[in-house]
Amino acid sequence: MKCPILVLGGHYPACFSCFSEPQNKVTVVLGAQWGDEGKGKVVDLLAMDADIVCRCQGGNNAGHTVVVDSVEYDFHLLPSGVLNKKATSFIGNGVVIHLPGLFEEAEKNLNKGKGLQGWEERLKISDRAHIVFNFHQAVDGIQEQQRQQQEGKNLGTTKKGIGPAYSSKAARNGLRVCDLVSDFKVFEDKFRMLAEHFLTMYPNLNVDVDGELKQLKEFAERLRPLVTDGVYFMHKALTGPSKKILVEGANAALLDIDFGTYPFVTSSNCTVGGVCTGLGVPPSYVGRVYGVVKAYTTRVGVGAFPTEQDTVAKQRKRVWCDDGNLFTLIPALDILDTLPEIKVGVAYKVDGEPLPSFPANMDVLTRVSVDYQTLPGWRCSTESARSFEELPSQAQNYIRFIEDFLQVPVKWVGVGKSRESMIKLF
Repeated sequence: MKCPILVLGGHYPACFSCFSEPQNKVTVVLGAQWGDEGKGKVVDLLAMDADIVCRCQGGNNAGHTVVVDSVEYDFHLLPSGVLNKKATSFIGNGVVIHLPGLFEEAEKNLNKGKGLQGWEERLKISDRAHIVFNFHQAVDGIQEQQRQQQEGKNLGTTKKGIGPAYSSKAARNGLRVCDLVSDFKVFEDKFRMLAEHFLTMYPNLNVDVDGELKQLKEFAERLRPLVTDGVYFMHKALTGPSKKILVEGANAALLDIDFGTYPFVTSSNCTVGGVCTGLGVPPSYVGRVYGVVKAYTTRVGVGAFPTEQDTVAKQRKRVWCDDGNLFTLIPALDILDTLPEIKVGVAYKVDGEPLPSFPANMDVLTRVSVDYQTLPGWRCSTESARSFEELPSQAQNYIRFIEDFLQVPVKWVGVGKSRESMIKLF
């Protein structure tokens, strides 16, 4: 007998107690800083026994490096879990795909080692994913140039066309994978209209419409066997027989279009909400969420950086560990091996007044001063450690300080590039 309950003046056919707990929940790996935290190594570790490994947002502006059997693989669109020959890799609807980049990436990694052999047989792509075209990339470069000329500063984008492609998606004139693998004549007409739209806005834009259409027609044939109804694919995975499903986040929390250091952000939601919208996963099916950080913070490009050191690398800004973020994985502890002391940023102040939260306004963030807690360094190599007890006592204390301050357990610590260098704490 069904238990009717009153919902907004009507009867719903079943009470909430009738619904069972989801059998299959997704495990999520996200960056908790500005990217480059080592997510690829963590995903590779977790993907070893996964059944499905998914990408949910971003494009080939992301970059994950994985070392397996001394071979270094570089992934930008392909999920890092594609190296697991027993797992299905899935590119979800929230991802924007540059097809030349996808196939070039696969070829490059195939030439490096055996890890990617048979990749097309174990990759699925959502039919709802939007396509990044070559003119999106050209527009990205023009927009950056215009920002530099008009405002004296750019956003530091990768010029991979990600922002313009998401703009097309939001403007509802973008083209999706399902369009490409359907009637090509219809696709061609829409493509020409989209190209003309950008040519109207950017008269100096160089677009080879016929050349790109010829290339896309060839890609359509290679792509067709990989394309699936992404919503139905995920529904079957979540509600069918027991499966381990892993989601690999791209970019990071402080690059999130809503919650990051706007406008110096990416064009997608790279926090946990992007998993739901980018894959079609109900919130109740999200299980464990792992945030990944470096033991120190870096950022490519421009934007406010309160804990930045005076000496910076050529392209990547380097800062002290900033405890404004939530995390449970530290895959690059060994970077700190040579330091005599380690500063941890524990609070922000503006005009001497402490801030209760991370500011949304970048003008405020550029004015903050930082309170530091200084911890002793260990000044010796940690690369041979394979357990928490084998780490120097100062390194152990550093990890425990982070746990105590954030009230979040650290589950793994990395002391090198390989899978074997990841130390599991519990």
